[in-house]
Amino acid sequence: MLDLGKKNVLGVMINAIDYEATLDRIFSAARDHTPTTVSALAVHGVMTGVLDNEHRFRLNHFDLLVPDGQPVRWVLNLLHSTHLADRVRGPSLTRMVCARAAQDGVPLYLYGSTPDNLAQLRRRLAEDHPTLQIAGHEPSRFRRLTPEERAELTERIRSSGAAILLVGLGCPRQETFAYEFRDHLSIPILAIGAAFPFLAGLTREAPAWMGRVGLEWLFRLLSEPQRLWRRYLYLNPAYLVLVALQAVGISRFPPEGKLPTTESLFG
Repeated sequence: MLDLGKKNVLGVMINAIDYEATLDRIFSAARDHTPTTVSALAVHGVMTGVLDNEHRFRLNHFDLLVPDGQPVRWVLNLLHSTHLADRVRGPSLTRMVCARAAQDGVPLYLYGSTPDNLAQLRRRLAEDHPTLQIAGHEPSRFRRLTPEERAELTERIRSSGAAILLVGLGCPRQETFAYEFRDHLSIPILAIGAAFPFLAGLTREAPAWMGRVGLEWLFRLLSEPQRLWRRYLYLNPAYLVLVALQAVGISRFPPEGKLPTTESLFG
């Protein structure tokens, strides 16, 4: 088990941590009813914090930001000599959370995606983990929540008995959601991105070898070029340039962001 704390990657404080330590922190928080925010960040997730001071503030107030993408793990190793042997990939972490929750009797709440996708996810989870307890589930509204709707959602999650909340709204909306709900829910909130469609079997995952060599982004780009081309063709080169500037000391990237002036209430 490896947990070396938070390290600065372009001003975003990423935890140098492995799967085992991440799971231990999540389930300890679930057992102790401790508010805990967790997100798995690849390059796109890191760059959302680099380019937006308010979002960097949100991210740097997360309890755990784990290195989802290989390029994030490589930069942790390059800049901070962390010697991480593997990344902590969001969908893989989610599978592990579901498996351990089924084993330990820890109920989950699922929030996000569409009604059909969420129904398929529940079917697949029931097949894969027959003893898994789904305390509650509801799809995204794909719009801003009113204060009344947020209060009602908070109460539904609290009264469900869920010990862990899985949120699949896409980056950066899910991180904003987790940041805004953290102090209203005494449970871990995991922002898990594409894990919902992956675990439901609705979206193909990259071959393992592409993940190992850092080409999962290319597989996703070829799978959904119209939706993802701007993300990868602009942000990936920008990430490499900025990392080089941080590595040679030309640029410093302070982690301080700007306190968000308004809440998004997106759900």
